[in-house]
Amino acid sequence: MNNYYDLLGVSRDATEAAIRERFRVIARDLHPDRFPDPERKKAAEEKFQLVTEAVNVLANPARRRAHDFDLDKGKGMNGPDPQAIARVYLAKGVKAYKEGDFVQAVQNFDLSVQHWNKDAKALHYLALACLKVPGQARKGVDAIEIALRIEPLNGLFHREAGKLYLQAGLKAKAERHLEEALKWNPQDSEVTRHLAGLKPELEQKNLLGTFFGRKG
Repeated sequence: MNNYYDLLGVSRDATEAAIRERFRVIARDLHPDRFPDPERKKAAEEKFQLVTEAVNVLANPARRRAHDFDLDKGKGMNGPDPQAIARVYLAKGVKAYKEGDFVQAVQNFDLSVQHWNKDAKALHYLALACLKVPGQARKGVDAIEIALRIEPLNGLFHREAGKLYLQAGLKAKAERHLEEALKWNPQDSEVTRHLAGLKPELEQKNLLGTFFGRKG
């Protein structure tokens, strides 16, 4: 298992404030948009996801205690391990996604989440796959919202939530998540592009609502 203290480079007695500050420093240096080379960008995205997962665990007292317990004692292996089964389906989903079989990817990621719905990464992957399959926006929205409850500080999750809400036609919610994503990742050009295309339409809708809402 990952040692989140080592990933962030903090001690086990670090305060929450120190953990959050350390994350901000690492996140700024690791932001994928800083790396034009595709391979380095991909590696940065993977590391970025790991440190984001780390801060969301260590900034949550209950999850931090569970992580500390796992580090000290390890987990018992009595009977079928739902997490292990979920990891198998997760790996199958990743393989299908990389091969462009997005329908199969959705099915495998969904099975992974059904066996273990506390893995924010699996929920995120399910949402990503749903973006690729027509008619799956609602499932993707549900997945990314659960992921955000687990990792509310994850700007990438907010970005995918915004894209899914756009696909579902819920533009006000899309704007809220995209703006939240921009707070965490100000250099995210994809988020900026979506917001730029979204704001004029929302402003026009508000103006029309104001105009038609007036009486005599």
